[in-house]
Amino acid sequence: MPIFIIGIRRSGSNLLRLMLNQLPEIAAPHPPHILQRMMPLLPHYGDLKDPKAFSLLVDDVCRLVELSPVSWDGIVLDRRDIIARCRKPSLVAVFGAVYDVAAEAKGAKTWCCKSLDNIYEVNQIEDYFTDTKYIYLYRDGRDVAVSFRRARIVVGEKHFYHIAREWSRVQKLALDLRRKIPPERFFNLSYEQLTESAEETARSLCAFLNVSYNDSMLEFHKSMEARKTASSSSLWANVAKPVITKNSRKFLKEASETDIRIFESVAGETMDALGYERALVKKGKELRFSEDDLSAFDKENRKLKEETSKQINLADLGQRDRQENLLKEIMARGTEPLNSFNSLKFKLRR
Repeated sequence: MPIFIIGIRRSGSNLLRLMLNQLPEIAAPHPPHILQRMMPLLPHYGDLKDPKAFSLLVDDVCRLVELSPVSWDGIVLDRRDIIARCRKPSLVAVFGAVYDVAAEAKGAKTWCCKSLDNIYEVNQIEDYFTDTKYIYLYRDGRDVAVSFRRARIVVGEKHFYHIAREWSRVQKLALDLRRKIPPERFFNLSYEQLTESAEETARSLCAFLNVSYNDSMLEFHKSMEARKTASSSSLWANVAKPVITKNSRKFLKEASETDIRIFESVAGETMDALGYERALVKKGKELRFSEDDLSAFDKENRKLKEETSKQINLADLGQRDRQENLLKEIMARGTEPLNSFNSLKFKLRR
């Protein structure tokens, strides 16, 4: 019963992961974003039915995990073992095998992946795994936009128009999945519920996952995993603190009226579907944007991104560069992976 958290960043997924990781039945390590990062690179490997090509993919995935900014301590990825665990030569199979090893290392019966972009790979996930469960974590998009605007990260958009489009698109994908998946495999969870009624929400979530509730879920911030995560990046500093309550509707103080109107005009319909009350733009009164407006939004978005890139903590950037350098290495191989395989003198480890 693999567990996938789906949604969009800046919605409390690190908090939720650490709470679930406190349960002895579930392993929820920091995600190396295997599917998100490796799926676009599959053409570099050729036919994965070729044992050499598949072995190269396995090694690269394992290296991606081993270079994670939040290390998977105590987990040894034996390449031969990973290959043996795969029911077919595919990236999703390798991903599952790696997480199976993580669960076994903890003595857990299952695992949870909080790589939110897995929402885009649901078809392959459903095709390979059985009895998959999804936790759909969502947050008021206007607060998400405020968080993205403030956060010193290069991932994601910075202008409220662009954030609203992305937020709405992800929520629609999740809501569409909810219509297709049996309710016993799909759990709706808002950030507002999680932070304002932490224990009640945690108990409901445990019932959904068929595991026993443990008070340690609310003590996640004291765990070694939380301290390790917080020290790995300034972006995750809050996970070493208790659940932050009264952390909603921050947009009312931190966003301009113009930004709120833009967001509600773009994503108002999705907000309605999730039960978020509009603040300024009534249904049917949404703003319409001209080509000149959109051009100005794009320009401002690029400017905000450039400003953010200059403010990024160098230590944070160095942690992320390790994985980025691996991805660049893979892309530099071109379209002849087996030649690269030989030139790198690749061999299975351990």
